[in-house]
Amino acid sequence: MASPTRTRLPSRQQSRNSLDRLMHDLLEKADIRVNGNRPWDIQLHADNVPERALAYGNLGLGEAYMDGHWDVERLDEFFFRILRARIHDQVQPLRLAFHSMRARLLNLQNLRRARQVGEVHYDLGNDFYAAMLDRRMTYTCGYWRNARTLDEAQEAKLDLICRKLELEPGMRVLDIGCGWGSFMQYAAEHYGVECVGLTISEQQVSLGQERCQGLPVEFRLQDYREVDERFDAIVSIGMFEHVGRKNHRTFLETVNRCLSDDGLCLLHTIGKHRRNSTPDPWVDKYIFPNGDLPALGQITDAAEDLAIIEDIHNFGADYDPTLMAWERNFEAAWPQFRDRYGERFRRMWRYYLLSCAALFRARETQLWQLVLSRRGLVGGYRRTS
Repeated sequence: MASPTRTRLPSRQQSRNSLDRLMHDLLEKADIRVNGNRPWDIQLHADNVPERALAYGNLGLGEAYMDGHWDVERLDEFFFRILRARIHDQVQPLRLAFHSMRARLLNLQNLRRARQVGEVHYDLGNDFYAAMLDRRMTYTCGYWRNARTLDEAQEAKLDLICRKLELEPGMRVLDIGCGWGSFMQYAAEHYGVECVGLTISEQQVSLGQERCQGLPVEFRLQDYREVDERFDAIVSIGMFEHVGRKNHRTFLETVNRCLSDDGLCLLHTIGKHRRNSTPDPWVDKYIFPNGDLPALGQITDAAEDLAIIEDIHNFGADYDPTLMAWERNFEAAWPQFRDRYGERFRRMWRYYLLSCAALFRARETQLWQLVLSRRGLVGGYRRTS
């Protein structure tokens, strides 16, 4: 009697070979070779990289990089090619389904959780950020239209905002998410305004107060939901990314409540193309906990009956040179921070800065400045360039 035929299950080596082939095929679409000799070719130092990347997407790929399991000479160019070839759209890890569902259903940016990003990211050390950023410590996109250096690009951005808000001496301005006070310092010095800044980072308050001594500038360790007083103008530069889709309306209710009838609000935020997409799991875990980039439609939905959108300005491509300048400063200053943070942190931070530069270079992510008014300006708004 013949024995029953047995189905031979694929061995682990066969499975690994299949994953290797799939990774090779995907990277070929972006003109990236495994262990090639070009600056954007990936160099593998461990066999498990394809498995980690295909199972967990950017989370697995990023953690494998932090572990030293692969390298690329030009990490920014590697990611630019992947993004332009839309390889990321072809990798949909089922193991991250819970992360996606959690981001969509829960309010991860509620009042209790809002301070986590300050503790994890912004309180890394004032000296660390001073070494990486421009002389004013502006941790947002520069405006490179006529600039050649990071300092010039950041001052150009700050001045652009002041002109868009039509600031005049004596005005009182609210800065939601003021950081170390670069905007408030610049606006007070050059436009003669008084400023109140809100931040959730204790270290930012401490250094900001020191840097703005003698100026009509007040720092508050306060959540935006807690402020209830009138201002002639409101600005929020690079903070809306932490507000979360379930709180967009609450944020704009704060603007509506606190902005004078004829005042302007400038909202400066990174943005995404699709409203139903979820935050990147690697960025959420290691860089910006509970972050949530808005889509333009989500902002306009939240503004209904609360604000008139007077102007929208997209200069997202300018974030590429900004991030590349930060990465150069970071690498130049790294010897003084090596013992404090360690090599795994250096690889994490390099992955963060250079992959984000690629996102903006590939135009996958945008940078918008929206000018809002409460009731619409009679005669309309004229943007300054």
